[in-house]
Amino acid sequence: MKKIVLGVLVAVFAVSVSAAQEIDFGVKGGVNFAKLTGDNLEDADGRTGFHVGFTGEYMFNESFGLQSEVVYSTQGLQSETSFGGVTTESKLKLDYINVPVLAKFYLGESGFSIDAGPQIGFLVSDKLEVNGENVDDELNAETIDLSAGGGIAYKFKEGSSLEGFNVSARYMIGLSNVYKDNSTFGDDVTNSNLQLSVGYKF
Repeated sequence: MKKIVLGVLVAVFAVSVSAAQEIDFGVKGGVNFAKLTGDNLEDADGRTGFHVGFTGEYMFNESFGLQSEVVYSTQGLQSETSFGGVTTESKLKLDYINVPVLAKFYLGESGFSIDAGPQIGFLVSDKLEVNGENVDDELNAETIDLSAGGGIAYKFKEGSSLEGFNVSARYMIGLSNVYKDNSTFGDDVTNSNLQLSVGYKF
């Protein structure tokens, strides 16, 4: 599976580089509602974070395009426990550089598109905080994270007062284990992330 996803990404970027003059580049940012899914994490809450980065969209025709991104994304989970009147708040912070490659299917001339595709994430940091204090800077999360998903986007039309701006909602589901062979988390922990974004294309 990893080889297939990596092969798709390499092919897409090769095409993008050869047609760079026709790519609409932009920036984006927004909020993450991320969590980890696993048998040992049923009582944990998601982590609210952010994402920010760069985008590039290549249009094959008026109805179909391909968008790739390089985005810094804060993910993970948090939990709160109380014992003997003492409350302990734990936060697992997983930060990635995510590179999604999404097919964009535009719905006529409405400005709306349905987006779908794979994503590869490169781990930047892996930290555990308890009551705001770092207790572990390295939990041995996998350095590569694979996911797939999609969502819906809206691109403001040319000539409008918001020309160049776009908004989107996207949900990505993890395909690979975050903590492989980890005795604490087990072998079934995967990322999931709901993103709400605002972008601007130059």
